[in-house]
Amino acid sequence: MIESKASLTPLRILARYAWRYRWRHALLLVAVFGAVACSLGSQVSIGNVVDAVAAGPDGGNRIWYAVAIFTFLVGGDNLLWRVVGWCAARTFPNVGVDLRLELFGHLLRHSAGYFGQRLAGGLANRVTTAAQAMFTVENTLAFNIIPPTVAIIGALVALTAVHWQLAAALSAVVLVLASGLSVAAQRGRPLHHIYAGRAADVGGAIVDVVSNHGAVRAFAAEDREYAALNAGLHAEAHAHRRALFHMEALRAVHAVGVWVLSSLMLGWAVLLWQHGVITPGQVVVVGSLSLGMLSASRDLAVALVETGHQWGRLADALREVTVPHDLPDRPGAAPIVVARGELGFREVAFGYAGEQPILHKLDLTIPAGQKVGIVGPSGAGKSTLLALLQRFYVPDTGRIEIDGMDIAACTQDSLRRAIAIVPQETWLFHRSILENIRYARPTADEAEVLAAARAARCDEFVQRMPNAYATPVGERGIRLSGGQRQRIGIARAILADAPIVLLDEATSALDSESERAIQHALAALMQGRTVLAIAHRLSMLIDFDRILVLDQGHIVEDGSPQALLKGEGAFARLWQLQAGAEPAAQRSPRPNWGGAAALPPMAFSRRS
Repeated sequence: MIESKASLTPLRILARYAWRYRWRHALLLVAVFGAVACSLGSQVSIGNVVDAVAAGPDGGNRIWYAVAIFTFLVGGDNLLWRVVGWCAARTFPNVGVDLRLELFGHLLRHSAGYFGQRLAGGLANRVTTAAQAMFTVENTLAFNIIPPTVAIIGALVALTAVHWQLAAALSAVVLVLASGLSVAAQRGRPLHHIYAGRAADVGGAIVDVVSNHGAVRAFAAEDREYAALNAGLHAEAHAHRRALFHMEALRAVHAVGVWVLSSLMLGWAVLLWQHGVITPGQVVVVGSLSLGMLSASRDLAVALVETGHQWGRLADALREVTVPHDLPDRPGAAPIVVARGELGFREVAFGYAGEQPILHKLDLTIPAGQKVGIVGPSGAGKSTLLALLQRFYVPDTGRIEIDGMDIAACTQDSLRRAIAIVPQETWLFHRSILENIRYARPTADEAEVLAAARAARCDEFVQRMPNAYATPVGERGIRLSGGQRQRIGIARAILADAPIVLLDEATSALDSESERAIQHALAALMQGRTVLAIAHRLSMLIDFDRILVLDQGHIVEDGSPQALLKGEGAFARLWQLQAGAEPAAQRSPRPNWGGAAALPPMAFSRRS
């Protein structure tokens, strides 16, 4: 897994995977060096063939030796490049898989605050972009950067053997040309960074709009979204054009340089031949190697520019995804074992970053097995209280305890396994109903999953579906009604079989008939467990053990429902408002949260 004190850089991630697959990368490098050596050798051997031909028929077998060497080197060149291709095909896709898995694993462990500040689609695009960029970087290094670099060095060595002044002059020219192109490529890197960022933003925006297509249709916003995407795509295309024009400018400058310099080097070699300094074959070698070096420097420059582009995309993805987790487990954190389920909030204060405090010095003890309802106006801190208990956020001051253990000292995975939650908006994957229910406990067998589904009254609508429990629910459960989604959420919580249950408006999406159908399921879920429930319908809480009324981050009332109704406080006023506003025919009957005799037989019980 990726663990770092700062975002990973492309160089660090490249070194990591080069070491992970070191033997394959080593074989690839050896094959590249060998292939380039054979290529250079074949160019030199052409000179030997020319000299042997120039010597005439009296040269004997010399010409055939030269032809044999040339044939061997050409064959070796092609064979070794196939080895390079085999190593690349075996290695580079694996690197992409590993990188995506590591980025995905790191991404999943970010806090809610991290995701609240970013587009989900943009993050998903960056994970894919990072793998694609990594593949391109490795592929370009193997085929377009290392080979021309080795070829230039090897050609200089071969030219030195022919005429050292030629080699020195050509090396100086290539050095100046390559350095100038490298500097220009570096200056163009911000253009690639800008393009990578724009591309990721546009991808995220598309996913965001598609995910909320219902709102788009409902508010007739198709033209607005089209116009917004049009502006975003044109901004992305503008950034892309700037990056591409920069690349083309570098290629044009280099092309002119190759044209002029290769002509000058060949002319110099011809002059040396005229003065008897070098042989005709060496003239051919000089021309061939000079053109090869200059062409290699062009390929190298183009590859460096392309790598700079991909490097920018990789850097952008790593910078966004691999930021250190802002809510990691403490060093030495131990799994929590919940024996009873007593909850304690000790002087807890909390406020979201950049906002006013939500909770103020909250001091609260909830005995094990107690069912507590939480009510209050919007923004009072109800959902924040549940989020802090799950350690999605960390209190600014104070501590939260379960059975006397500070939850900050335990592992987050074990904490969340000890808590079953039925949220207001049920989280569903585009998978089957069975898989969605089993998500709470992957080790559960099918009988346990079906028992939880029946207890949550899912069976009555699932059996009417084309493939029953194997029916996919669509993205975010779009094929199901709100009540059906919520019943699946309740089934999931029942299957989790956790000692602590959190209900966040668990019946908000249910009509009266559906609500009555699952009251027994909720009773089964809550029996023998510590329960915290946020409910808009106060009638759902009337048989709870205790009611907390929150207002502006403070507990303003705390007592049994019956005791609070006898007073003239906030709970009694809210009750009267709801009783007067709700028609008698639509009022929900009082749920039996306790009466075990009214519950259906269960196929499972809470695990210790």
